[in-house]
Amino acid sequence: MTVRTRIAPSPTGDPHVGTAYIALFNLCFARQHGGQFILRIEDTDRVRSTEESEQMILDSLRWLGLEWDEGPDVGGPHGPYRQSERGDIYGEYARQLIEAGHAFRCYRTSDELDELREERKAAGLHLALKPADLALPAEEQARREREGWPHVVRMWVPASGTCVVEDMLRGVIEVDWAQVDAQILLKSDGMPTYHLANVVDDHLMGITHVLRGEEWINSAPKHQLLYEYFGWKMPVLCHMPLLRNPDKSKLSKRKNPTSINYYRRMGFLPQAVTNYLGRMGWSMPDEREKFTLDEMMSHFDIQRVSLGGPVFDLQKLTWLNGLYIREDLDDEAFLKALRDWAFNEDYVRRILPQVRPRVETLSDVMPLAGHFFSGLPAIEEGDFDAVKLGREELVKLLQFLVWRFEVVPAWHKESLLAEVKALAAHFELKMKDFLAPVFIAVTGSPSSTSVMDAMAILGSDMTRARLRHAIAVLGGVSKKQAKRFEKEYREL
Repeated sequence: MTVRTRIAPSPTGDPHVGTAYIALFNLCFARQHGGQFILRIEDTDRVRSTEESEQMILDSLRWLGLEWDEGPDVGGPHGPYRQSERGDIYGEYARQLIEAGHAFRCYRTSDELDELREERKAAGLHLALKPADLALPAEEQARREREGWPHVVRMWVPASGTCVVEDMLRGVIEVDWAQVDAQILLKSDGMPTYHLANVVDDHLMGITHVLRGEEWINSAPKHQLLYEYFGWKMPVLCHMPLLRNPDKSKLSKRKNPTSINYYRRMGFLPQAVTNYLGRMGWSMPDEREKFTLDEMMSHFDIQRVSLGGPVFDLQKLTWLNGLYIREDLDDEAFLKALRDWAFNEDYVRRILPQVRPRVETLSDVMPLAGHFFSGLPAIEEGDFDAVKLGREELVKLLQFLVWRFEVVPAWHKESLLAEVKALAAHFELKMKDFLAPVFIAVTGSPSSTSVMDAMAILGSDMTRARLRHAIAVLGGVSKKQAKRFEKEYREL
């Protein structure tokens, strides 16, 4: 048997370090067994998925040195490798499940589903909805079918009992079927959910081992049941521990930069980041901290993975990166790394239109453009004294902007400008007054090149990191403030 593993990221935002972490372990497992590693794009969310995000995933994984044998850009015998291009396949398998009595068309409305859940919650029952809970009277079901009401396709799940799942690292996992809902397989737009697409694609692409994050443990019974319904052999499962913040909470963009683009933009070396991700819950046989990707692949043993949540510590990564710079880069390699990092033609060309109209001598360039070639600005609390806002209102403005930027669908100047205008109206501020603290937070100066253009060029995670840094410089957000801010933000 040829070992085949895969990674299936969703192109709905910046490429996440957690995706790279799982991709790295899938690649190493495949290579250690002389197998193949496949990249598949899970773009069934047509509202949030973008071509730009997909390209960032490909670019960032390649930057880290992670190469795949089959994928949307390299092809392969099991394509297409974008789930949006495989819609007919999923529809056919959903039909088979319906005909076999393993799935059903559900015509329940959103309001009806909310009411059902509230009733179960009030009765102290599990919130998982079963086929019996969702069943409509026969006449009503027939009427909605006849009138062509929107519907989804759901799978049948047992009402009681225990599902037993085997895991490569965790052994036997038991999940109570009472906690598993009648999962939607096909949405009302005909697109599959992750659960159906994942199972069908893994089978058709010959995936033998699925290494994924532990957040998918609760979905394992649904997937195992689908394999049984189809009569297919299920891949071996391995649920990897989640990356954690230093406080042991789940790694999230609200607390730490999570985009690979951020670490690339900050000037981390790809080999250092890959090395550090390899240390997340795993260790070399000799326990050394510093090792190459080739060394990790040749010594890889999945049983050396620790189930304790690995801590993604930015200080430790920074230390390791410094080690690589000092030990692995001579002057020539250091110069090349600088050019590749920010002093490359493509990046500089984006910056030139911002500085050229403002300079009289070449020596004016760096003071104007320095923020494009730096990490977090060296700002102090006093730098915001000239801003005509109270301290709490100032912190709230920056925090609201971070939250708005977290959900921007496409990181372009026009999109950012729309968010800024909306918040300026909420704070009843003129654009100039609203952007005054943003200038300082993002560029480190009260006046510089266009801050809107700067944010578009710097990228989403770097921009948000600078805004969060400014909030920290201003004293941060207390728990009481956070509650007030979140309530007001939700009402926007």
